[in-house]
Amino acid sequence: MGIVSPTGNDCGTFFDNLLAGRSGIRKISAGFAGQLEANVAGEVDFDAEGRFPKAKLPLLDRFAQFALDASAQAVKEAGLCFEDPTRAGVFLGTGMGGAHTVDAAYEGLYRAQRPRVSPYTVLRSMTSAAAGHISIDYAVRGPTITYSTACSSSALAIGEACRAIRHGYIDAAIAGGTESLLSLGTIRAWEALRTLAATDADDPAASCRPFSKDRTGLVLAEGAGIVVLESLEHAARRGAAVHAELLGFGAASDAQHMTRPALEGQVDAMRLALADSGIAPDEVDYINAHGTATLAGDVVETNAIKRVFGPRAARIPVSSTKSMHGHLMGAAGAVEFIATVMALRRGAVPPTANLRVPDPECDLDYVPNRGREAAVRTALSNSFAFGGSNAVLVTRTWRPA
Repeated sequence: MGIVSPTGNDCGTFFDNLLAGRSGIRKISAGFAGQLEANVAGEVDFDAEGRFPKAKLPLLDRFAQFALDASAQAVKEAGLCFEDPTRAGVFLGTGMGGAHTVDAAYEGLYRAQRPRVSPYTVLRSMTSAAAGHISIDYAVRGPTITYSTACSSSALAIGEACRAIRHGYIDAAIAGGTESLLSLGTIRAWEALRTLAATDADDPAASCRPFSKDRTGLVLAEGAGIVVLESLEHAARRGAAVHAELLGFGAASDAQHMTRPALEGQVDAMRLALADSGIAPDEVDYINAHGTATLAGDVVETNAIKRVFGPRAARIPVSSTKSMHGHLMGAAGAVEFIATVMALRRGAVPPTANLRVPDPECDLDYVPNRGREAAVRTALSNSFAFGGSNAVLVTRTWRPA
């Protein structure tokens, strides 16, 4: 696994900070922050010049930089060299791709009145750019596919990579997601939707408050999460160390509204994921919730979990790590899947930070404010998106036979 996030640029640091309830949300550092109503975000501390050759940097938008860094971590940890490159694939999710490049191009054309844009504009901004770079860097010649389903993009990418391996099309995959939307134009567009959280005047780091009655909306963030997936046979043949087993995947659509979540679509996605995994609801020990801190979204997800798990829902720890790293949009599913796997490995679940005021409509065990030790063997990771595209991943601690 590999990660670039507001709470850490390696999996250990990332999860240590989550367990401790340390937030990576802060006032936006860019000079345009004063022009914004919502001036907090989950920013990543990242030195691109120290990571990439000078000749390569002009081709890389920030979202591609994150993807390549997280991929390098994951492939190195996996010790994978892709001996048969036609039997490996790249499955990557992103919501908007090269938003910084698009913003810069329009800024130059319309405000600075420059007669032309950079010749790299298309290559940097296309949503498939990051996946293409990963494929080139590792000489992966199997399917290289980009998924763009808003907030569920990277969960969908991981799920589809799992299916490709399961059905025998490939043996291994680099899968996950990446996003970097913290440009002036993009943030102003999100402001216009009226879904962004108000900045907490006393503590900007506490601006994202999922499931708390005083929640005011989501906090945009940036980063990437990448996992290396393999068939068990392929991993065993090369003596790979296994983090966890990806049991199954479910995807379903609301088919009702572009921004308003629907209970039925989320219920269907969770039930399909459980059925695909071959496990019963009472085997689930933890749920990493989508939990964006929007007024409607948190209530709908709460009720969907109740519908799927019945009375046992009240006894399952449920947490939203977005409270600390913010909403990484197209990368959210992958980053939160990594948090879920880390919970299995550590035997501890991260909290929902900033849960200050209980909401009677959100009445599950949200692990408020402090992480806790827990016997977690099987877990769900939920990702629900604008457009009504829902994806759920089920993972389990790996115990060799």
